[in-house]
Amino acid sequence: MMQTLYERAQTWLHATFPERQIYIRSNGQVQFLTFGPALQATMACLSILLLGWMAFTSVNVLFKDGIIHAKDRRYQQMQANYENRIADLQVSYDELNGALVTAQDRFKAVADRLQRKQEAVALLLSRGGLANASIYPKIGPVAALPQAKSGATDGGRASPQVSGFGTSDGNSILMPEPVMPQPRTSGPTRASFLEGTFQGLTGAATFLFERALKPRQHLAPLPTKVLHNPAFAGLQQQTARVAKIDSLQAALLQQADAQLSSRIARVDAVMRRVGMNPATVDRSASVGGPTLSISELRLDGIDDPAFTQNYANASAHSEELGTLLAALTHIPLATPVHGTGFELTSDFGSRVDPFTHQVSFHPGLDFGGPWGATVAATAPGMVVFAGPRGGYGNMVEIDHGYGIHTRYGHLSSILVHVGAKVAKGAPVGKLGSTGRSTGPHVHYEVWLASIVRDPSRFIEAGRHVQ
Repeated sequence: MMQTLYERAQTWLHATFPERQIYIRSNGQVQFLTFGPALQATMACLSILLLGWMAFTSVNVLFKDGIIHAKDRRYQQMQANYENRIADLQVSYDELNGALVTAQDRFKAVADRLQRKQEAVALLLSRGGLANASIYPKIGPVAALPQAKSGATDGGRASPQVSGFGTSDGNSILMPEPVMPQPRTSGPTRASFLEGTFQGLTGAATFLFERALKPRQHLAPLPTKVLHNPAFAGLQQQTARVAKIDSLQAALLQQADAQLSSRIARVDAVMRRVGMNPATVDRSASVGGPTLSISELRLDGIDDPAFTQNYANASAHSEELGTLLAALTHIPLATPVHGTGFELTSDFGSRVDPFTHQVSFHPGLDFGGPWGATVAATAPGMVVFAGPRGGYGNMVEIDHGYGIHTRYGHLSSILVHVGAKVAKGAPVGKLGSTGRSTGPHVHYEVWLASIVRDPSRFIEAGRHVQ
């Protein structure tokens, strides 16, 4: 095959370029040059290349300016296309960046509003009384006080059995004789958590009222084509999720307000059980001023009328509950003696006097027990009397505030002095039999608004406070 091709090439070469001779005659002599097929073919190729190069250079010389202008136009066109693409990309970037900022602003606005609502709810939960559920009154089973038994009383005789405590109609009774005036210097001593409650409520009121009617900024809607971007779609979903959580805050506050109202009702029930009117508690405080409709209020950063309404309700009820709880902590709801070695030896109300054997009125409860046993204060307050007093013998009187006083009589010794502040359960004296007494016991009285009350009603109400 290769031999055949070679032979054909040789045949074509000899046919196209036959051997030629050039004769040169000079001075009677003849010379010749022989040009074979290969040399002729080589010279032909070189001639063609030379002519082609000459033609190319001639065209370049003749059309140089046109070629340069064409190249310039092509370069400028390419540059313009590149700049247009850069401009389009910049527009797309600006649009996406603006859409991202708008979406982020939307998410931040919803998150900030949710955070402010959470802070407002946390303020009520941590300082408004909801966090101290252990002291809320809860209605539970009540164990009756032990009935009076034979033993040491004001006269040594057994007092007659009385159905229940107090008088038959269950009302408190005025003392038959005028009561010796006592100093009313003690004021309510609120527990530390109650101080935090009122401080928190003050902050809540400032938070609620300081920026009322503040205008709100509205964000522009996102472009439609941007919403199809997966990243923005995910951000929109998270924004909607946070907004849904935000919408539940009003319901949370409403539930908290319902709990506050329920606990207010329970405290009211305890106070009414002992003869106090909850509506008059802390009425001596100086209050007043103009009012502002709840519908006109705005929480800073929150434009939600339902949340504002529920927040205002919960805040007001939290303050009311704090006031009632402050009073409740100063109501004597315990017994002055504790333990199995004590018994109720004489009830409150009518009985046969152990000395005169005539029907008389007994203004307190007698608890018999071992000589020298500790007698404790039944509520916090200030000692306004400590010393001997007639038939009481050695007696201690404590002012608990809110018009409430307690007396502890027949003590063998007194452990406090006038002006001393005592806590609930603090020892005030030792059980004894001084004064008008026939045996070791403590005579315990409760006074409310200068009227002697049945202590058993207070003790029974205390069994409802867990």
